[in-house]
Amino acid sequence: MPKSLKFQRAAAAPDLPASTVKFILYCMSHFRWLMLLMVFLETGQAAANILVPYAVKAIMDGVAQLAGGPVLETLRGPLLFLAGLALAEIIFSRASGAVLITMGPRLRQRTTQNLFAYLQYHSVRYFGNHFAGGLAHRISETAMSVNHTVWSVIADFWPIMVTFAVSITLLLGVHQGLGLFVAGWVFVYVLSSYFMATRCQPYAQNYAATRSLVNGKIVDAVTNILNAKLFARLGFERQYLNGFLETEVQAGRRTFWYMERVRWFQFIAAASLKLGTVYYALTLWDGGLITVGDFTMSVGLALLIINDARNLTRRFLEFFEYVGNVANGVDTIIRPHEIVDAPDAQPLQITQGRIEFRHVQFGYDAAQPVFDGLSVVIEPGQRVGLVGFSGSGKSTFVNLMLRNFEPQGGQILIDGTDIMGVTQDSLHEQISLIPQDPSLFHRSLKENIGYGKLDSSDTEIAAAAKMAHADEFIRDITEGYDSLVGERGVKLSGGQRQRITIARVMLKDAPILILDEATSSLDSVTEKTIQENLDRAMGRKTVIAVAHRLSTIAHLDRILVFDNGRIVEDGSHDELLALQGFYHRLWSMQAGGFLPE
Repeated sequence: MPKSLKFQRAAAAPDLPASTVKFILYCMSHFRWLMLLMVFLETGQAAANILVPYAVKAIMDGVAQLAGGPVLETLRGPLLFLAGLALAEIIFSRASGAVLITMGPRLRQRTTQNLFAYLQYHSVRYFGNHFAGGLAHRISETAMSVNHTVWSVIADFWPIMVTFAVSITLLLGVHQGLGLFVAGWVFVYVLSSYFMATRCQPYAQNYAATRSLVNGKIVDAVTNILNAKLFARLGFERQYLNGFLETEVQAGRRTFWYMERVRWFQFIAAASLKLGTVYYALTLWDGGLITVGDFTMSVGLALLIINDARNLTRRFLEFFEYVGNVANGVDTIIRPHEIVDAPDAQPLQITQGRIEFRHVQFGYDAAQPVFDGLSVVIEPGQRVGLVGFSGSGKSTFVNLMLRNFEPQGGQILIDGTDIMGVTQDSLHEQISLIPQDPSLFHRSLKENIGYGKLDSSDTEIAAAAKMAHADEFIRDITEGYDSLVGERGVKLSGGQRQRITIARVMLKDAPILILDEATSSLDSVTEKTIQENLDRAMGRKTVIAVAHRLSTIAHLDRILVFDNGRIVEDGSHDELLALQGFYHRLWSMQAGGFLPE
């Protein structure tokens, strides 16, 4: 994507922030009341847990002051307080768990929906630069990491802060020096943990990016497993993948060794608090400045703080890993959309099907133009063939018509309307494309054909399949139209996939039809029959056919001959042959009906 492109997004895409923190807050905003409820419940749980040493202190002080009489009766108050804390901890923690169960899957679902919806509006160029598997992995990992980030803050950091605050308050009540000692330790520990965790973030982010890359490589290798078998390259693929797996191992080791250094700090700091608190409390008790209950509570609080502090360090590391995953997802997916509808874009209404390229300037790289002022008109209902060597501009012509790319200058008009000023959906709804390399969904044959018209009946689907000569092989399959085709249609032969694609387009019945070597995967007998059906389906449609096999377009009304981005000849098959020019040379050069490269 060009660096100079300003941040623009499709109007129908969700308004997702491109900043990691803002993106997380955006995802949280839909559940703000449930999250506030969770904060309240986690506060109650943490407070009930940390007040247990205070209840034990009351019991110990009561025991020390017993002067006969029934123990349980005398200590009823502290015991009931301890029981109340235990009950409160259960109620608050399980209520928080119920809210988490209610909200967690929905938060992940909404995040996934938003990211996928945003991703859909990226351009062909964007998808050409990214692995499909890598993008799917990024969406899944980002959605999961948003959840973990939110839970880290609400269910980990916040309760730990409550624990620290209540503990320091209780210790200050026992002895100011003891409270300040623990407060100082907490301050230094939290600050150091945060600093070390931020230093770990680049390691975690790099590790996440490497995992995503490896996942994309695995998906690519699995998708092309038949190629690997055909070329006897199974060993090569393992070796190729091992190189990326080794990179992942090295990235993982760098991350984990840094985390190990953090754990050394954590254990040393915990030992210092434990020994320091016990020693300080003993000296205070020995000097008569605190009671046995105070000593017990101080040691108990120190142990609870150490346990939470260890969790804090670990949670900091995990938190920054999650944030790193979210940052990777945001950086990859929430980019400017290259091609967007104009703010005042209107639906395209095709009444005739007249196509005009007017002084079109275009290059995939602006420094190397493919078209330099290309102008041509295709009249309504004309059936036009595009021929020329590979790289001559035929596919670019089709891509610009479909607005997969946008011209740097000039206009492309359909029925006098500049396609830059219409909605992309309306443009695509009224142009059908039969590609050379058809791609099917891993869904049933009926769903794949019916994709051309979502409300089509079974009868309409079967009729389209018959016109495309697909009905015969479909009925030979055990499950018929309900059969799954496999990923990208892998269960079908190339010719069968082509016929399903043709049936889908026939069902769509758009006023403009583009054929990109539409029958290249078919045998000559089937091709002839389908070609006749296609001719009938064309009717008065405007048709553009890209061909390397010139015999498939010889019967069309008109042929445009491309060479280095220019239309060098224009006329019917007989007219062009009579010119004894470029087309005549192509016709003479073709071997087996195909043009040479």
